Amino acid sequence: MKEKSAEHAHIPAAERESAPPPPPRSPSPDPLGGVLPSVLPDGLGDGRPAQLWNRNFRLFFVARTAALFGDGMIPVALTAGLLGAGRPHSSVGFALAAWMGPLALFVLFGGVLADRFTPRRMMIIADALRLVGASALAVSFAVGNPPLWAVYALSAVAGVGAALFQPGVASTVPRVASDVQRANAVLRVSEALMTMAGPAFAGMLVGLASAGAVYAANASTFLVSGLCLFLLRLAPAPADEVRRGTFVAELADGWREFRARSWLWGVIAIWTVYGFAVLGPMLPLTAVEVTEAHGSGTYGVMMAVNGAGSVVGGLLALRLRPRRPLAAGAVALSAVCVNLVVLGLGMPVAALGAGQFVAGAAFAFWLVMWSTTVQTHVPPQALNRLHAYDVAGSLLMLAAGRALAGPVADRVGAPEVLLAGAVINMVAVAVLLAARPIRRLERIG
Repeated sequence: MKEKSAEHAHIPAAERESAPPPPPRSPSPDPLGGVLPSVLPDGLGDGRPAQLWNRNFRLFFVARTAALFGDGMIPVALTAGLLGAGRPHSSVGFALAAWMGPLALFVLFGGVLADRFTPRRMMIIADALRLVGASALAVSFAVGNPPLWAVYALSAVAGVGAALFQPGVASTVPRVASDVQRANAVLRVSEALMTMAGPAFAGMLVGLASAGAVYAANASTFLVSGLCLFLLRLAPAPADEVRRGTFVAELADGWREFRARSWLWGVIAIWTVYGFAVLGPMLPLTAVEVTEAHGSGTYGVMMAVNGAGSVVGGLLALRLRPRRPLAAGAVALSAVCVNLVVLGLGMPVAALGAGQFVAGAAFAFWLVMWSTTVQTHVPPQALNRLHAYDVAGSLLMLAAGRALAGPVADRVGAPEVLLAGAVINMVAVAVLLAARPIRRLERIG
């Protein structure tokens, strides 16, 4: 889950929800069929027709794609390196937890720091941290079997880097692209492709070389990302000049901004339940049910089909511009229950593939609608902190859902958990559509 225009930043927080949207700007034709504002992004406003693939967006796109490709390598590298060194299976889980834990714990601080010191600067620092951590792991696995404490500590460094990086993404997209929805859709397609390509490349590299080689490749992706972000040339934004208070005051101010928007905290409140009861259990139980019934090869194919669905969902979000994006995204989310039902009923492989494809497309479409809404309705000076609240809540509840999925499924049965998730999915969609601030919120731009 992931900016009102700068001229609205002076509106008191409690009044922002009811403030009228800014007047539409003159449209210009878009070769992909959309409508783009007639000015270029920050730093490029010379009156020419706006283009998505301007220099800044190209650099940001390469940075995000490289970093996502590198993130996809991490689970494969940890698994191959630790198990290849004769470590217990539990060490893989602890290493992944050492990576995810700091991300969830420090992302709120990352949001405040991004608002105080500019997102670009914090993302470059984050890539530098991840470069150091991955390089150290590459050397450690290349020269021998590193002690577990070193693997856990270096994984935690990578997690802190991710926590510093993630909040800045939300506020950077509107500054490098004038058409925020198209930019989010393109980035979502890239994320889906890298989710498939990263693990596949890492698996091939492990077979040809070693886990150390995977971490060396992982480090190079963060070097590419940091260099691209360093080359960005962003014009100063009003949010960069805002007078800041203390760190604690900034954190508290972010909470006030969060509470002042009922559509925002409403979606995130619903999403905590959704992440815990639907998304959290879905991934581990899918892995167990598909692997036990049809083998690990079929499970790998199902994940690739899900990624293909995500690509299609992102492409749909490139074309469709619903007047009420959150309502449209909620309707799309209802299709996720198809995947839960076919899994819960143990249907044939063809039906499982259809469920994975539909779920991937539906979830990708929702994410583009949500990200675009947050980035266009939240004032720039608070966007990083509010996005951090979103990420922190999502990660914590998703992690809890995944952790408890196995024990609950052992007690009541995996099919029952999946079918209950389908029911909760539809209840969550109904609540999203019933909540007037969420249902009636209109797009800006």
